[in-house]
Amino acid sequence: MQDIYVVCHPHAEHTQHDLVGGWHNSHLTPHGRRDAHLVAGELQRRRDPFRPMRITTSDLARCTETAEIIATTLDIPVDATPRLREISFGAAEGKPNAWLAQRQIPAPDNNRLDHRGPIPGAETRREVATRVGSCLREVMADTIHDHVVVTHGYALTFVVTTWMQIPVDAIGFASFATTPGAITHLRLDNHWRNRTLVSLADTSHLQTDGIRRDLAPWR
Repeated sequence: MQDIYVVCHPHAEHTQHDLVGGWHNSHLTPHGRRDAHLVAGELQRRRDPFRPMRITTSDLARCTETAEIIATTLDIPVDATPRLREISFGAAEGKPNAWLAQRQIPAPDNNRLDHRGPIPGAETRREVATRVGSCLREVMADTIHDHVVVTHGYALTFVVTTWMQIPVDAIGFASFATTPGAITHLRLDNHWRNRTLVSLADTSHLQTDGIRRDLAPWR
């Protein structure tokens, strides 16, 4: 059995200031760092003590900071890669979300994978899915370890579709919603070889006082 825990980074500064995320390299807020410790504690509770574990993370600061907190708690190694970054918003990154909203156009119902939109330098869905998928396939191949994957809200969809071995050409409309600090649990069983989405965007570990935390936008 192999378990993969996909963590959406907690609350970050660009969200706090209502700025476009993407590859904009913002850091966790104090709220986000607190939630990262809660994520780490939950993963420590869930981990199989008889299975070694590794972390693969987006190399953007809000994810590497999350991964380092988890790694310290679980005493496991971290590998950072740009392939797990959020979708790039090109020239919009770091600008107010209102600036982007004024310039965006709706994605078409056809050719959704290659729709780039009007913002110079922005990525397409196919480009994100391809780079995220290449990373996740390497993680999947390492069946000796269980894994923690730390990434972003939009990129998470392509972690899940790759795990389920859905071809890129079939995911033009795929979307798996998540929230900051949420944990998505993927499992491969040894006998039937099923790839199970055990839980999607679980935030129960953030409900420290009975109130669900951090439902802000996640990019």
